[in-house]
Parts: sequence; structure tokens; C-alpha cells
Amino acid sequence: MKPAIDRRRALGLIALMGLAACSREPQESAGPGDIALADAVDVLEEMGKGFTAGTPMSRQVVYVLFDPQCPHCGHLWNASQPLLSRTRFVWMPVAILNAKSQPQGAALLTAGDPVAAMNEHEQLLLAGQGGMSAASRIPEDIEAAITLNTELMQRLGAEAVPFIVTRHAGTGETVSHAGSMTTEALSGLIGLP
Repeated sequence: MKPAIDRRRALGLIALMGLAACSREPQESAGPGDIALADAVDVLEEMGKGFTAGTPMSRQVVYVLFDPQCPHCGHLWNASQPLLSRTRFVWMPVAILNAKSQPQGAALLTAGDPVAAMNEHEQLLLAGQGGMSAASRIPEDIEAAITLNTELMQRLGAEAVPFIVTRHAGTGETVSHAGSMTTEALSGLIGLP
């Protein structure tokens, strides 16, 4: 039982340190990404695949690369809810954490109502139930889209999820952030009054 105690202590220390992101197991070093931050919004808009939550016609678009198995992504989902009337979030699933990531991402992308599916999924995930059940068989185009989202995340130099990319509403400058945030901090990153 000692490893469980050490793990709980470690998780508590992580929480105290304010780390609010999930990262993949160490692999080959990807080094800095080859997509410049200034180009990130345009690249994600053109090449990424996700589902929209919020105001569909909003000029303010926030891209969130997330792994369905990441509890910090679930916290960011909840923190984004009060901002949905003023902006559009595009949630782009990646698969970096475990074998459930890709099937759950596919289930979210193909859901008739992805926002409702994401709400249910995050409730289950944050309650410690592993999230939604998902078929292991994934349509080829959806599997390719999640693989591309994952590659784009790596090319952006992101090493953890959630990874947020947007243009600041006030300055127009492209900004990014790895990890969960409070609603207030997210609003500040986006530049909402």
C-alpha cells in the first residue's frame, strides 16, 4: 500500500503547485514546434477538426486541444461555460494519454449533439468513472482527424493538455496556454471585458 500513499502525496503536491495539465508519457523529444504561434489560429482553423460550443457566429474563436481522458480538460470545459454567450470554443480531441482517448474523441466528434455528449462525458470523467463509453471501431476519417489534431498539437510545441490557442480580443495577438484555468483567467487570456 505504500505506493498508493506516495501517489496520493504526489498528487496533492501537484495540486498545491498549481499544475493543471496532463502530459503524455515521455517519448522522443519533439523539440520546439515548427508552427509559429502567430500562425497557430490559422493552421488550426484550416487543418484541425473539432466541435463548436458557444456562439456559432462569434468573431472570437478559442481553439482547445484536449484529451478526453484528461481531468484538467474537464475543469477547463466547466470554466468555459460562463463565456459561451460571448465567444465560440472549438474543442479538438487529441489522443496522448491512453487507449480510451481516441475512441472517446471519436464518439464526441460524431455525436448528434457534441456539447451534450461532452457535458455527460466530463461529468462521468470528473466523478472518477472514466468518461463515456465509446466503440473501439472508429471511422477512418475520424481516426485520421484525431491523429492530425495530435500532430498539430506536437507541431505547436505543446506538451500538455488542455492547450488553448486564440487571438486576444483586444490586441489581436495570438496567445496560448497549456493547462486548465479559472473562468476569470480564461476570460483574461481571451481578452473579454
